[in-house]
Amino acid sequence: LDFSKFDLIYAGAQKNMGPAGTTLVIVKEDLLGKVTRKMPSMLNYQVHIAKESMFNTPAVFPVYVCMLTLQWLKDMGGIAAIEDINEKKAKLIYSEIDLNPLFQGYANKEDRSNMNATFTLTDEKLKDTFDAMWKQAGINGLNGHRSVGGYRASMYNALSLESVGVLVDIMSDLERKA
Repeated sequence: LDFSKFDLIYAGAQKNMGPAGTTLVIVKEDLLGKVTRKMPSMLNYQVHIAKESMFNTPAVFPVYVCMLTLQWLKDMGGIAAIEDINEKKAKLIYSEIDLNPLFQGYANKEDRSNMNATFTLTDEKLKDTFDAMWKQAGINGLNGHRSVGGYRASMYNALSLESVGVLVDIMSDLERKA
């Protein structure tokens, strides 16, 4: 990444870099010290930098998992390599959603996420059949968000292209059986 393009990067690790809740902050030093109001020391990046990120006792496990994950990503070829894989996973599932008349995506095409594909069945009578099929294949956590419903296929970095293919095969199989 060309970090010179950014003054501050605040990244939620979520499931792609470490355990949920872990964050990464990268800040240009010349950005620091410009806030004139009093702020809690935990929110002051100058304090953290002065203490070499040890101002408060960090959670060791998430830091360790992030280190392992970043090494894994580096060994795979870095950000460009995982981006390519993630684009292939997204293209695979969205192609099925778009071509299979039994499914409809929630997000507009230009707003789609490479990490979470949200979709629904066009015929709710097929819900029990589809649910049984993906559960039988060993897929977990496909249920959509509680406020939206439908389905959400999470395709974080650690999920293989082959795993997305299993879901796509089930979706195609449902179309053949319907």
